[in-house]
Amino acid sequence: MSSNPVAETVASLMPRAKAELTELVAFKSVADFDQFPRSESEGAANWVADALRAEGFQDVALLDTPDGTQSVYGSLPGPEGAKTVLLYAHYDVQPPLDEAGWATPPFELTERDGRWYGRGAADCKGGLVMHLLALRALKANGGVPVNVKVIAEGSEEQGTGGLERYAEEHPELLAADTIVIGDAGNFRVGVPTVTTALRGMTLVRVRVDTLEGNLHSGQFGGAAPDALGALIRVLDSLRAEDGSTTVDGLTGTSRWDGLQYDEAQFRKDAKVLDGVELIGSGTVADRIWARPAVTVLGIDCPPVVGATPSVQAGARALVSLRVPPGVDTVEATKLLQAHLEAHTPWGARVQLEQIGQGQPFRADTTSPAYAAMARAMSDAYDGAEMQYAGQGGSIPLCNTLASLYPQAEILLIGLSEPEAQIHAVNESVSPEELERLSVAEALFLRNYAAN
Repeated sequence: MSSNPVAETVASLMPRAKAELTELVAFKSVADFDQFPRSESEGAANWVADALRAEGFQDVALLDTPDGTQSVYGSLPGPEGAKTVLLYAHYDVQPPLDEAGWATPPFELTERDGRWYGRGAADCKGGLVMHLLALRALKANGGVPVNVKVIAEGSEEQGTGGLERYAEEHPELLAADTIVIGDAGNFRVGVPTVTTALRGMTLVRVRVDTLEGNLHSGQFGGAAPDALGALIRVLDSLRAEDGSTTVDGLTGTSRWDGLQYDEAQFRKDAKVLDGVELIGSGTVADRIWARPAVTVLGIDCPPVVGATPSVQAGARALVSLRVPPGVDTVEATKLLQAHLEAHTPWGARVQLEQIGQGQPFRADTTSPAYAAMARAMSDAYDGAEMQYAGQGGSIPLCNTLASLYPQAEILLIGLSEPEAQIHAVNESVSPEELERLSVAEALFLRNYAAN
């Protein structure tokens, strides 16, 4: 990293950043209160609010959003007539999944092999610390040259739309000239990247029923319709022979024109087993950034251990559909539901329940903010050129903000590079990336103010 006062300040603040991230990761802030106590999320929200107050933020508030969670808001006034920048991150996290699969406890930030491990370390509690570092570095080197608003969402991982609906009901609250979403990531460690496209998402529960109750498979099997078998047939209809997603009426041939993802590198990043093929067609970038992708997230059926010789009367699954930019998620959901109904065999009864959705997003990369970020990234990464990439994941708030503030420029950066393994066991953050991106964000705010 090139030597400059901002970079030197951020470097000096890294021990404090680690201590703060340790505190924040310790909150089990999963916004599913059937799994984790609401008090854990409330504790994390209060931590964020206290941190903003300590930095001189005004109007700090815990916003009660319509999905029953809280988002944290604060504003930091800048010089008279300065532009306004909204900084976004979320403090809620994914469940830890298989806690036994973690090398160290998921809610204890642990340093190992030069990385900091813990649930939310990269996605997205590290993003909150990144924003704090950038602001502290500017305050120590002449002041923050823009008006800043911070919004820390409390249910991003659940897809329940609380903050989107709150923003729509209070459109003045998050209004800004530019929005920096700190919930994306570099293409890989050391490659400064802005994310210019996001796939949207819809989640649908599918329930199939065929019998009033389970039956003896020897006495009735072969004629009695098996609900689990019917569900398997339905789910199989969502993929072509090569694994491509096939939802009736949904186009799956779009192309990605930006940064490409080497197939061998993708296999390594995804930890694909030797001899197992990738699915789909087109380039890897086409498949993960520009095309729809269906994933069966879970199935309710008897576990193998303890299963009885029975024809199953009912079974259900949770299906995720990632929706590419240019496709409306509401329409994609209708197509998915129609497909599931049409492909349910044997006249089985099927019930569908949509439990969450978010729209895809595509940024305008010709805006002045992108030029300001490109210079900042290059300075923070020793002259490396900023890259444009897509992200297969979904940040539902992006499209809401783009609709509410059509003149606002939206940039997506963050700490979720491939080694971070977000949403998986052993999630981690690179402290070097946290340091460099904090410098980049600080320099961006300075560059943008000078435009």
